[in-house]
Amino acid sequence: MTAAVLHPARMWPGDLLKVGAVGLRTRPLRATLSALGIAIGIAAMVAVVGISASSRADLDRTLDALGTNLLTVGPGRTMFGADAQLPEESEAMVGRIGPVTAVAAVGRVSSARVYRTRLIPAAQSGGITTFAARIPLLATVGATLRSGTWLNDATARYPAVVLGASAANRLGIGHAGPDVRVLIGGVYFTVVGILEPVALAPELDPAALIGWAAAQSTLRFDGHPTTIYTRAAEAQVEAVRDVLGATANPRSPNEVEVSRPSDALPAKRAAGEAFTGLLLGLGAVALLVGGVGVANTMVISVLERRAEIGLRRSLGATRGQIRIQFLAESLLLSALGGVGGALLGAAVTAGYAMYQDWPPVTPAVALFGGVAATLVIGGLAGLYPALRAARLSPTEALAAT
Repeated sequence: MTAAVLHPARMWPGDLLKVGAVGLRTRPLRATLSALGIAIGIAAMVAVVGISASSRADLDRTLDALGTNLLTVGPGRTMFGADAQLPEESEAMVGRIGPVTAVAAVGRVSSARVYRTRLIPAAQSGGITTFAARIPLLATVGATLRSGTWLNDATARYPAVVLGASAANRLGIGHAGPDVRVLIGGVYFTVVGILEPVALAPELDPAALIGWAAAQSTLRFDGHPTTIYTRAAEAQVEAVRDVLGATANPRSPNEVEVSRPSDALPAKRAAGEAFTGLLLGLGAVALLVGGVGVANTMVISVLERRAEIGLRRSLGATRGQIRIQFLAESLLLSALGGVGGALLGAAVTAGYAMYQDWPPVTPAVALFGGVAATLVIGGLAGLYPALRAARLSPTEALAAT
């Protein structure tokens, strides 16, 4: 008669979860602190990725609103290194390019400094630039008004000015009105409007914009444009860009600079992404520190629970079951920290995005990737303690109590 072969009882996933949670329930403070270390690292990484994604979403929204089809034409340098000059008729010639849908120019009035009153010392001009502006400029660059109105056919002929956002702040002017005046080139101009910051033409923010005709008649403006803003059909932007220099100055196309202002915004975003990489590195370090904390907790747990290990081994638990128990406890501890950190990171992202008036975006890959990273770290951190616990013999474990 053959003896019956006894097999150890099989542990189901529910049993593993209950056994793995024993150590967490009996030592809640230690478990909480260990999970907190993991949570801080995951929260930092999720928040950095989420804030970066929210910033990109805001940039995309801005570009969608302003358009990426704005091109600017300006004078470059002559072959002898002197400042070049665009012809007076360059704006009209650019406007005759087929795919061009809008064109407007500004011309710098270099001799006209801007002051709040005659009592301001001449050296305190505030760095405000005076530009003669064409009437279609507002729509062409996608600018909006904070106060007042834009120049029209009537006001462009008389001493009327529209201030850029930072120019108005430097002059201490909060609103436009018939009783609000500034001194430009020794002549008082009525402030008829104030602009909001212009995203695609930031050079207009510290500027005083007056009518083209008024600049010529009042401030002896020479009529040469310094910047021509051009909108082209989206599908033809590159083609228009290729011919703008030769069109604006056929005699010396090499003395013309053509740029696409919207290209500066992605460049700014790229600089932000480099900073994001640094923050992600710091988050990874925090996550590693959290993993060390989990490993330390599990090692101490094995030392403190040798009596439990010995009792379970003497009752028939195999080395594999002991190993799985402690590994499950480590994974559970890490999962609690990972889920808590992911939720905290998402909350930080949403709060910061709302504060900045950005669309809150938390990529799913950051959330699930963060939790997956904690499970990997938890598995690695709990592997040694689990193997150590499994190597204890019943007699050794019970004798140590």
